[in-house]
Amino acid sequence: MLRNVVIVGASAAGLATAEALRNKGYDGSLTLVGDEPHLPYDRPPLSKQVLSGAWQPERVRLRDDQAIGRLDADFQLGRRATGLDIVRRKVLLDGGDRLAYDALVIATGVTPRRLPGDDLAGVHVLRTLDDALTLRTHLLARPKVVVVGAGFLGAEVAAVARTMGLDVTLVDPLPVPMRRQFGDRVGALVGQLHSDHSVALRLGVGVARFRDSAGRVVAVELADGTKLDADLVVVAVGSTPATGWLADSGLPLGNGVECGARCQAAPGIYAAGDVASWHNPHFGVRMRVEHRLNATEQGMAVAADILGEQRPFAPVPYFWSDQYDARIQAYGIFPDGADVTIVHGSPDDRSFVAAYGHEGKVVGVLGWNSHRELRKHRKLVVDHAPHPATRTPEGER
Repeated sequence: MLRNVVIVGASAAGLATAEALRNKGYDGSLTLVGDEPHLPYDRPPLSKQVLSGAWQPERVRLRDDQAIGRLDADFQLGRRATGLDIVRRKVLLDGGDRLAYDALVIATGVTPRRLPGDDLAGVHVLRTLDDALTLRTHLLARPKVVVVGAGFLGAEVAAVARTMGLDVTLVDPLPVPMRRQFGDRVGALVGQLHSDHSVALRLGVGVARFRDSAGRVVAVELADGTKLDADLVVVAVGSTPATGWLADSGLPLGNGVECGARCQAAPGIYAAGDVASWHNPHFGVRMRVEHRLNATEQGMAVAADILGEQRPFAPVPYFWSDQYDARIQAYGIFPDGADVTIVHGSPDDRSFVAAYGHEGKVVGVLGWNSHRELRKHRKLVVDHAPHPATRTPEGER
């Protein structure tokens, strides 16, 4: 009998799971464990509205006190899960406590990748609300900024810092920003966007080391020997699933907690959000998605499965990035080597929709300042539509 659900991760995915369980009638014990002291909050605004100062910290809270109270849940905040005993069905916490469960949801998210020497004063990562507030305080001192990593997070941080009027250099070993996410064609446009706003781009070269004076960063040395003076460095070189506490659990761990199509990793054990690797039957591939909407949708799907609604989780992922006056939105997946075709508008006008084809089918659509048209073209991904090969490709991956 299901009377005790434990959710490790007081995150967007964890909260969505808890709310869906209650909304569907679950009235048993509900415990959420979070390693931060904060109640669940929204992460995408951290690198944009919170970092820029447009939003105060309380605005990113996902629910107010009344809504949290209605959950009738035990929030174990500032507590860290240290292990999992799947035989005795218990979660181990720091301090030695053990939480028994009938069903367990793992929603621990990811942790930032680090670089050698990034423990120097003046070198920052951005994952948590506290990270964002600390970084903003230092940006207000008007430092010379180097951002290492030109993916979603690095490009957004660079845009905010430049909008604040700071001297910004964006570094990445790949030839264009956001290449891993969207390929060369869109990546080149992102690079041009940053160049248009006077960000210095150092692309196609990696970081050799950080130089310091008395324990504080003063420069970033690149692999080609170039030295970039820096008062503040943001390291945004990706993340890894937060599964260290599960190393001896016996659960299948790869690029995250490996689950089947219903997000179940073992009997009674599920994963949701950034940490979950599952087989998405819509695309026929295993995936792990680090995007906000997926966290909510996957948490809801997990709750449904816990309560007996056995349906595969087969979403078309949606995500976005705001940089300067550009809103880049996307549905689907964007595999390396995909064929890219412009199906609406023009990149020259900075308003277009691109379809990404793989094995003859549209698997992703991307819109640049084209929200309405992108929504229309989402159906291409939903319907596994043939890629519009009759159109002239605008670029290669």
